[in-house]
Amino acid sequence: MLGSLLKQIVGGLGTIPEEIRETFQNHKKVIGGRGLRVPEIVKMLQTVTSLQRTFICVDALDECVEANQPDVLDSLRQILEKSPDTRIFLTGRRHIRGEIERYLGARAAIISIKPSNDDIVEYIRIRLSKDRCRDAMDGSLEAEIIKGITTTIPET
Repeated sequence: MLGSLLKQIVGGLGTIPEEIRETFQNHKKVIGGRGLRVPEIVKMLQTVTSLQRTFICVDALDECVEANQPDVLDSLRQILEKSPDTRIFLTGRRHIRGEIERYLGARAAIISIKPSNDDIVEYIRIRLSKDRCRDAMDGSLEAEIIKGITTTIPET
C-alpha cells in the first residue's frame, strides 16, 4: 500500500526527485533487483510529501490485514512527523479507532459517521437494480429483502 502511495505521489510531481531516482537505481543494481523495504519507502514518502502540501487518503483501513495495520499506521505517523503540510484522511469501521488514536494521537481528528436507515434502504435498492437477473425480482420480493435486512441490522 505504501509503495502504491509513493507511486501516486511521485506520478503527480513534474519531475522525480534525484534522491528517489538514485534509490531506485541502486536497488536495480542489487542481484535480483531487491524491492524496497518499508523504511526506505517511508523515507521517500517523507521526502516527496515535504516538497508540497499533500493529501493522502486511505479508504477502509480496517480491511488491511490486521497484522499489517500497526506498520501502516506507524509509517503514516512517521510521514506526518517529517511533513507538517501533509494531511491524511482515513476511513474504517469503529473497531480500529483505538489503533488510530494510539499511533496518530493528537494528530487525529476522529469523526463518526453512521448511515441512517434511509441510506441503507437506498443502497440496497441500488444494488438490487444492478442485479443481472432483474426479471427474477418483483416489487414484493424487493420489499421483503429490504425489510429483512433493515430489521436485522441495527442502525449503526
